Amino acid sequence: MCGVSIESNLANMCAPCLSTEVDITDGISKECSLVQCNGCLRFQRSTGAKGTSGIYAECPLESLDLMALCLKKIHGLNKDVKLIDASFIWTEPHSKRIKLKLTIRKEAMRNAILQKSFIVTFIVENLKCTDCSKQYNNSTWKAVVQIRQKVHHKRTFFHLEQIILKHGAHTRAIGMTAEKDGMDFFFNEKNSAERFAQFLSQHVPTRSKSARKLISSDNHNNTANVKLTVHVELAPICKDDLVIVDKRLAQLCGSNLVLVTRVTTQVHILDPLTGRRYAALAFSWMCV
Repeated sequence: MCGVSIESNLANMCAPCLSTEVDITDGISKECSLVQCNGCLRFQRSTGAKGTSGIYAECPLESLDLMALCLKKIHGLNKDVKLIDASFIWTEPHSKRIKLKLTIRKEAMRNAILQKSFIVTFIVENLKCTDCSKQYNNSTWKAVVQIRQKVHHKRTFFHLEQIILKHGAHTRAIGMTAEKDGMDFFFNEKNSAERFAQFLSQHVPTRSKSARKLISSDNHNNTANVKLTVHVELAPICKDDLVIVDKRLAQLCGSNLVLVTRVTTQVHILDPLTGRRYAALAFSWMCV
């Protein structure tokens, strides 16, 4: 067609002229779909069994993880097609579109290898994942742990938050809400709530009580839907507080006014007159 000398092939055409006659992108998907949770913004990596939403993973925009996920969704990228380059094309965040520019190389026929660039558009569809669909749903949680500290300055409560994050004790919670004087942690299993309450008592002085509420019952199957509520009260004292103690501890310390130096499972106090240090249970000696 163009008169350029080439190595003989079945079409007797050079690569540029052959590319106008043969489309090597034929059979490759130009439009695909991605499922994203509109709650946690994770993308669905694989579909689950019937009735489940599958496995979700965090894939930031224009990241290598998202590119790998997009390439797996494209049908037609087989061993006969060599992927040369792949890059993202910027789109508006609210457009629900992700565009990927691909450059492929393929042998159209003997001694005729073609290279072409094209754009694949991914349509983002929203579907809540299992974790987000359970969150804040009153019909799914089985137990709740209510943490309260009734003081103006919640230094012990803030310290407890850091301990929970450090040890990952909140990972089994399906929801968390901020309430007056504390927080509520919702769990899908009663055992998880009891272990969480036990974890709290191992790090800060607490006083807890539990209650069970019958939601529904089935007399034919001898089953019942019972929700557990665990109320955990933190000691209303914090580090660097001046505390008035009872008469028994005042006789031991020599003063009824002590300084709180540390709060763990016990409260560590310091007698400001003698400089002696003591440790005692929080709810047994405190007056004010």
